[in-house]
Formats: sequence, structure tokens, C-alpha cells
Amino acid sequence: MFGRAPKKSNNTRYYEILGVSQNASQDDLKKAYKKAAIKNHPDKGGDPEKFKELAQAYEVLSDPEKREIYDQYGEDALKEGMGGGGGGHDPFDIFQSFFGGSPFGGGSSRGRRQRRGEDVVQPLKVSLEDLYQGTTKKLSLARNMICSKCSGKGSKSGASTKCAGCQGTGMKVTIRHLGPSMIQQMQHACNECRGTGETIDDEDRCPACKGEKVVPEKKVLEVFVEKGMQNGQKITFPGEADQAPDTVTGDIVFVLQQKEHPKFKRKGEDLFYEHTLSLTEALCGFQFVLTHLDGRQLLIKSSPGEVVKPDSFKAINDEGMPLYQRPFMKGKLYIHFTVDFPDSLAPDQVKALAAVLPARPSSELTDMELDECEETTLHDVNIEEEMRRKQQSQAQEAYDEDDDMHSGGQRVQCAQQ
Repeated sequence: MFGRAPKKSNNTRYYEILGVSQNASQDDLKKAYKKAAIKNHPDKGGDPEKFKELAQAYEVLSDPEKREIYDQYGEDALKEGMGGGGGGHDPFDIFQSFFGGSPFGGGSSRGRRQRRGEDVVQPLKVSLEDLYQGTTKKLSLARNMICSKCSGKGSKSGASTKCAGCQGTGMKVTIRHLGPSMIQQMQHACNECRGTGETIDDEDRCPACKGEKVVPEKKVLEVFVEKGMQNGQKITFPGEADQAPDTVTGDIVFVLQQKEHPKFKRKGEDLFYEHTLSLTEALCGFQFVLTHLDGRQLLIKSSPGEVVKPDSFKAINDEGMPLYQRPFMKGKLYIHFTVDFPDSLAPDQVKALAAVLPARPSSELTDMELDECEETTLHDVNIEEEMRRKQQSQAQEAYDEDDDMHSGGQRVQCAQQ
């Protein structure tokens, strides 16, 4: 049956999975499987992989012929001889046949366990105004719907034939021999039935869906963007993705992507606004109108006699972003002030300012002290550009120095030869 007998290996793992000894009776196997399967059933929050392993172990050990092969030659013999890893049945089928239905009530476990379709994730561009005020956006999407004419059967009669290529499993297994006692199994969707496990006669195909079981449909969704939502936040429409027979329909998920705003920046529940003052405004007072994200006009002004220093911040309470699902509460609005200094002043302006501004610190020097000093000249400079040029120059010098040392070393070696 198997040709050359494989080496004895890995013939205890199934017993360890069920927690029984190698001489366990059929009753011992049943009791162990029943207890462990109920504990690890996915419907009760158990581990799906553990549940699958339990079913596989019980399927092999409960069959006298498979158990004998496993005890003598291990899992490799079952894989090579039966092409399915020691048993290819669905673990839920094994569980259902063992218990005669679900022990948890509510119908069979197999009936509740359907494959879940993929979610559809779509980016949704929104402005900062949308997130501040809330908005509703209507979006038209195309999706697949189960054909109503054939109820997703794909045929006029509702009949189908088990695919001969995959025996109705929808999958094919290709085995490659890599060497002595070494094989590789690769599983892929059956190309004859495109993974459906069944075929439909051409004359019996549904005229509406052409045997595809689904038809395209356009649907308009209204997406409600709530006040205070964040960039990257998700809005989910459960069960609105592509439909397919015997499949739980996935969700459509919109991911908010906030567009850049020319004036405001958002940080959590707070807003930041940049404003530039002239030197006169910074020293003598200012007022200006700020147009908020909802169109309101806010009058911003300084207190009498207040001097605003460059790179300073002022805050206005309750004018920031509304809090998500608590829209009557808001963060703060921070105004960042920069001061625009004049490039130069006329002599009469200097005198006028000196007369009203606080006196300059005393720094008068005697003629003798001035004679001992060296005159200097100040130049305007872009410090970032200056530092970048210096770094490039230093890197080039280091490269040239390394190249010179390398060339010199070669000359010394040549001289020694």
C-alpha cells in the first residue's frame, strides 16, 4: 500500500493531544475527546487550532486501521498514504457526528459556522471643518449581491454536480517528491470549479448571474461623521460588503483621512492657530477677527498696556475641538504669536523710540577703552544653510583624507617589494 515503509517517527503526539496513554481503549478515547472538544470548541471561546488538532487525533485513533498505521509508522505514513495529514474531515463534522448535534443548543454547530467574507476598507477624505461640525456624506459603492433569480444556486433548476476534479472540496493537493522519504504537499483552489466544489451544466446556468451566483449592484451609503472624530478613526457598516453563498457577509469600513488645513492645526482636543503681529501691534496693542471652523467671527484683542513677546502663546478656553460623543465639551484654542520686526529704522524713528522706550543699559566706553578694541562687521546669515554647508565640507575632507592615506599605504607596500 505504501511501498517502502517509512521510518518510525512521531507516533505519540495524537495520544498526547487527547491526554491518553498509547494503550487507551475506545471508551477512553471517546471520553477524552468529548471533554477536550467541549472545552476548546470555538463557539465557547476555545482555541480553533486546538479544536482542529483534537478532531484530527480522534479521527485517526478511533479508526482501528489508521491507528495501527500510526502506531507503527507515525504521522508521515498517514500523510504519504492518505494524502491528508492523517484525516481530511472537517473538525466540526466530526464533532457533530460524535454528539449528534451541538451540545450548546441553538441548532447544529456546523450550521452556525460559516466562512466569513472579507471586509472592504475605504479611505474617506474629510476636512477639519467636517470633524468640528459633523457632516453626512453620501457615497455610491458597487458590490456583489446574491442573485435573487436563483437564490445563489447559480442554476435554473437549483441543481449542481460535485466537481470531479476536487471531489467537492474546492481544493486540490499537489504532492512533490523532494527526495527519499521527503515529500511536499501544496494546497490550492481547484481550477475546474474555481474553489466552489461544484459544477453547473451550461444549459442549466441561471440567465441572470450566468452561473456566478452573484450579481453586481450599486448602493448608496450615508456616512455620518460625528463631531470630534479623529484622523484615522473607523466608521463601520456591518454586513454591507460583497455577498456570497454560504458566507457571512463582511463589513464596509471607512477610515477617516483629515485634509491639511491652511490656518488651524489639531492636536487631540486642542486647536492651534498661527498669527503674526507687527512690532507696533506687539508693543502698543492689537485686535483682529479670527474666523473659526464653524464660520463664527471671534474678536481677538490684547489687554491695555500688554506687550506680546515673539513666539508666545495665548489660550481661549472652550474654543478647541468638540470631544467625540461629548460635543458640548471642547478643548482649548491656542494662538501662537510671531512678531514681524522692521528691517531698518530711520534716525528720527530711532530717536523717537529711544525717548519713549525704557532706557538702554549703560555701556559707554572711554576713548582709551575704545582704542583697545577691534572693529567688527556683522553679516546676515541663514544658520541652517551655513551648518549644512559645513557638514558637507567636513564629510568631503574626511573622504579625501582617507583616500590619501590609502594611496600612501599602497606606495609604501610597493617600495618594500
